[in-house]
Amino acid sequence: MIKIGITGSVSSGKTTAGKIISKKRGPFFSADIVVKSLYKKLKFRKLVAKKLALNLDKNFKESIKRKILSKKKNLKVLEKIIHPQVRKEMFAFIKKNKGKKFLFLEIPLLIESKLMNNFDLIIFIKSKKKNRLKRYLSKGGDTKLFSFLNNQQLKESKKMKFADYIIVNNKSLIFLRKRLLNIINKYG
Repeated sequence: MIKIGITGSVSSGKTTAGKIISKKRGPFFSADIVVKSLYKKLKFRKLVAKKLALNLDKNFKESIKRKILSKKKNLKVLEKIIHPQVRKEMFAFIKKNKGKKFLFLEIPLLIESKLMNNFDLIIFIKSKKKNRLKRYLSKGGDTKLFSFLNNQQLKESKKMKFADYIIVNNKSLIFLRKRLLNIINKYG
């Protein structure tokens, strides 16, 4: 089994890259999808609400954003709740699929979380900040939160040192697909 970690900065195209490279090759795990599913669970929302002193109402996610932007410490509080649960899901995914030739795991904070030793290959998706911001805004995000989250991550130059492959994702999906297929084809 070859475990391939896909990482990069905010809105660099990690999930898209993961879906492209894993198609018909092996199971795909997305930390972002796990986080979205956590927010659908009442028990999780109650825990977040308690830890961040928030009300559980229809503006819950917006309240979280305001809380994070008001105090950097609040992001760390949220991460202490989310990261262990994502890791648990990640290890369960690996165990469940141990007989597969390839496993593809999209982990946004792979380097920051020091998860490098869990992967045989790491692909870093790099993209210009203006392109990433445009993608982030197109998914309903706002500039202030993008800047905040972007500044909380390690600099790309530091993260790229841990990558086996770096793909610049500033062009078309066709270009991205071609670069990804060039990598995976080396491994059969």
